[in-house]
Amino acid sequence: MAQNLVLALVGGALLRVSALSTAYLNYVRPGFRAPLVAAGVILFALGVFGLVQEWRRPYPPSGEAATRRRSRGPRVAWLLCLPIVAVFLINPPALGSFAAARDQTPQPRPAGGYGALAGDAPTAMPVGEFIGRAWSDGGRTLAGRRVKLTGFAVPSGNKGQWYLARMRLRCCAADAFPLKVAVLGVPAPRPDTWVEVTGAWVPVPYDRLPKGTAAPALTATALAKVARPAEPYE
Repeated sequence: MAQNLVLALVGGALLRVSALSTAYLNYVRPGFRAPLVAAGVILFALGVFGLVQEWRRPYPPSGEAATRRRSRGPRVAWLLCLPIVAVFLINPPALGSFAAARDQTPQPRPAGGYGALAGDAPTAMPVGEFIGRAWSDGGRTLAGRRVKLTGFAVPSGNKGQWYLARMRLRCCAADAFPLKVAVLGVPAPRPDTWVEVTGAWVPVPYDRLPKGTAAPALTATALAKVARPAEPYE
């Protein structure tokens, strides 16, 4: 019965975070929703089917029942269900400033180019695109332009600056890495605060950055707190 109960709980947990909410976006990319729902349905159905079969099985004689109880594993094995039950009660949040501050992997320099930005108003763009434009063609498309970036605040060890960051997934949260932009000119918000920053790129060439650094800088002219987006990763 324990195996069937665990199957049903795992299937229910998958359905809860994928079919009944958008909590799965804290762990995987949006395209994984359909496989998660399908896996949840299959596991839940197998678990329920197994439990029904157990309940329908004829009750054995008292001596045989005692022997069967002794042959089963220790009761402490039921503690294995606790992590699964916890998923129903607690949703682990998306990766934030703690993970971003401790990942010092240099961001790769992009090889492709970008088109010119249209209009004179500040242009909203993903953090990853801003980084790509800053390192591509010497930041030509960002020169003299204002942009709007949305992300969460990450502390910096350098006085007078902090990082605006978004985590990028290749597949799931296990392989996530941060995209960071150094923000100058405005006080740092509390870590993990989601903000929209308006400002202009600081034209420092990629090759002149301090060793081990790969974060372009932005001089901010406006800062506004925003709600965390439903899809926290880029």
